[in-house]
Amino acid sequence: MDDFVIKPASCTPQQANVLTESILKMLVTDMRPLSMVDDEGFKEMIKQFNLDYHDNYLPGRSHFTTLMEKKYHATFDKVKETFRGVNSFLTLTADVWTSRATEAYLGVSCHFLTEDWKMKTLNLSTMPLEERHTGANIMTWMEEVLAKFDILPTKIKAVVHDSGSNMVAAMRLLEEKHGWASIRCAGHTLQLIVNTALKETTISRALGVARHLVEHFKRSELASTKLKMKQEQMNVKQHALIQDVSTRWNSTFHMIERLLEQRWPLTATLSDPDVTPRGKHYFDLKPEQN
Repeated sequence: MDDFVIKPASCTPQQANVLTESILKMLVTDMRPLSMVDDEGFKEMIKQFNLDYHDNYLPGRSHFTTLMEKKYHATFDKVKETFRGVNSFLTLTADVWTSRATEAYLGVSCHFLTEDWKMKTLNLSTMPLEERHTGANIMTWMEEVLAKFDILPTKIKAVVHDSGSNMVAAMRLLEEKHGWASIRCAGHTLQLIVNTALKETTISRALGVARHLVEHFKRSELASTKLKMKQEQMNVKQHALIQDVSTRWNSTFHMIERLLEQRWPLTATLSDPDVTPRGKHYFDLKPEQN
């Protein structure tokens, strides 16, 4: 009798607008693909939350695309309005980077102090780059970003950037043209210093062995399983090994730190003939490398 006596909760157009805006906010905040709203699992979830909204109001991907474009333009206008009210100088952070899909982008962020002395940062652009990343082109692209937000070049005080030759060349041109101070990123400079130190023969060989060891456990399900067993037997924290990244010196530090933490479980695992066949102990670190 419930189907006849209990009526499902209805959803007014006003409530539907609130729910649609909430979904849009979730897509933006979590950086989810717009196609998600057409997925069966997503629709089933919405159906459980509010059947009437699911049946009569839930928009499809094309509608959310339109809403997303409107949200972008509204946010863009809000950022431009923010800059019109800034009386202090601005500084920029610029970086040319490559995505996992080997697509190049120019990222430009802006930083300034509010009237109550709080630092505020706004991302101005993540611009796809299809032309050569020459110093002259980078200079032009950065000027285009500022023009897009109606920011006068005279408002810019300095630009923080890495030590890439093309970026350095672009900053030299901008310094000559607009008087912007060119400041090399301290983190990137430290990375170059550490990289030079890590090239020392003894250190380089030890790191090579360490990376080989980590790769072995990452690729071998047997070795990984045995390591977890040894960690449990020795009452050592069951942490996974860390593979370093060449462009992040602190990842190399964390890799070595984790290997030292797991030294005895690793040694015990490598001593297992099922993991390391006789005569193939090339994963072992030499005493002088520990």
